[in-house]
Amino acid sequence: MWTLARWWWKSLGKALSRGYDLLVNHCPGCGARVRREVPAGDNRPRAVCPACSSIHYENPRIVVGAVCHDGGKLVLCRRAIPPRIGFWTFPAGFMELGETAEDGAAREAYEEAGVSVDVHRLLGVYSVPQRGQVHLLYEARMREATHAAGEESLEVVMCPWEEIPWEELAFPSIRWGLELAIEARHQDLWVPRMTSSAGAVHGG
Repeated sequence: MWTLARWWWKSLGKALSRGYDLLVNHCPGCGARVRREVPAGDNRPRAVCPACSSIHYENPRIVVGAVCHDGGKLVLCRRAIPPRIGFWTFPAGFMELGETAEDGAAREAYEEAGVSVDVHRLLGVYSVPQRGQVHLLYEARMREATHAAGEESLEVVMCPWEEIPWEELAFPSIRWGLELAIEARHQDLWVPRMTSSAGAVHGG
């Protein structure tokens, strides 16, 4: 057990140095500072409250996004918030409680780009373990030809597929999602892909 715990703490230290920020420090129930220990019946340290004995499990957060298009052009947003201010992305963000992944992708499209969409299909799943995130990337079709920059966007444009600014994209997951969308454009049947920030690709 000690060897396992030592390995876990070493891995956790590496994750923290890379910006992993989901760790629980205080009990959400009573406010006491938690301890890192292996609960009975478990196999790795958890955030355990010494005051009320609650165990808090720290899990990855879900990011949902959609490549939104009208057929000939797709929606790109220039980011107005850190990180990567001024770089291009398609609408994406963290899921909210009480919504499906598809609903979250459609909400992000409306909030960031002012577009109403029908989420068509899942393009791929992009895991970012060093950030504690899993990205669900969709293809979505615009209901009407209107768009407007939301609070998190400096501007929103309708970009021809052949003019995507590849060197000015905000994140690797955005590039990957756009590459999948291009590949899927003329395919009626699509098998979602899976990859990670480490680069292993599966599916299709």
